[in-house]
Amino acid sequence: MQANCIILDVIARLITGHFHMSDNHPEDHTGPIKTPSQLLMTVGLSFIAPVFIIIGLVYFVTTQNKPSAGADNSGQAVAARLQKVGTVEIRDANRELKSGEEVYKAQCTACHSVGAAGAPKFADAGAWGARIKTGYESLLNSALKGKGAMGAQGGGDFEDLEIGRAVVYMANAAGAKFAEPKKPEAAK
Repeated sequence: MQANCIILDVIARLITGHFHMSDNHPEDHTGPIKTPSQLLMTVGLSFIAPVFIIIGLVYFVTTQNKPSAGADNSGQAVAARLQKVGTVEIRDANRELKSGEEVYKAQCTACHSVGAAGAPKFADAGAWGARIKTGYESLLNSALKGKGAMGAQGGGDFEDLEIGRAVVYMANAAGAKFAEPKKPEAAK
């Protein structure tokens, strides 16, 4: 019987190309499990170990960030979920409007006094010449909506009319002859 097994093994090795004369060691083809008790232990652990791992992970995930027993932070939790989305600022609609020079000193001087980020310098006729030719409305639109490195000035601390006065103040200092915009009369 053993002779038949050896013959079959030799035939199998010839067919698969794994035949070497020095490979006559039958224990090379056995696995790490040698007895039935080892097989039962391996099968049992392969089912039991993952179950315990899953139970441990579920316990770990479900116990994170839970308040301790008796602690009540529901008020804090509600306050954290109900945060402000925006704010409403109520301004005095009847306040005195600022002059172009005041707005320039408060808002525009940081860049236009030194020509930062390509801003035309105050009273520099050469830098302002081409811009003045586009007209007051174009300059005001650029100031309100932003242009290049200059951010939009509309909707900030000053009304659009005050920004317009600052545009006229800077353009007129560079040679323009724009009229300062006036506040429209209230409807009666």
